[in-house]
Amino acid sequence: MIYGIGTDICDVRRIRASLDRHGERFAKKILSDAEFSTWQARSARWPERGVRYLATRFSAKEAFSKAIGLGMRMPMTWRLCEVSKQPSGKPGIVLHGVLKDWVEARGLSVHVSVTDESDYAASFCVVETASGPSA
Repeated sequence: MIYGIGTDICDVRRIRASLDRHGERFAKKILSDAEFSTWQARSARWPERGVRYLATRFSAKEAFSKAIGLGMRMPMTWRLCEVSKQPSGKPGIVLHGVLKDWVEARGLSVHVSVTDESDYAASFCVVETASGPSA
């Protein structure tokens, strides 16, 4: 049964401007440690790819926060929510700490899709409960 649905569109130019203004501090606020390492590697090879990576993560975390109905309020934080990539390339959500506990206590599972094109990154997130509709 669907618990919640969230979507987000992010202007990549806005993310670039925040990076220009705040540097790595902005990325560290948004990304988990693992994501930050990936962002650094991508940014070193091709700066634009790093900006797009950050924008897709920002967008996916916003969509997830909407799907669980919390927005950016505890236990939801940028760094406790991580966007992962399975070997197949399929994106996923990995949660940490109190956010992981909160989601597990409710028996929720998460599905996420991310995309970017030109000046925009977009994400769609569906959160489901393990139980079906009650009779």
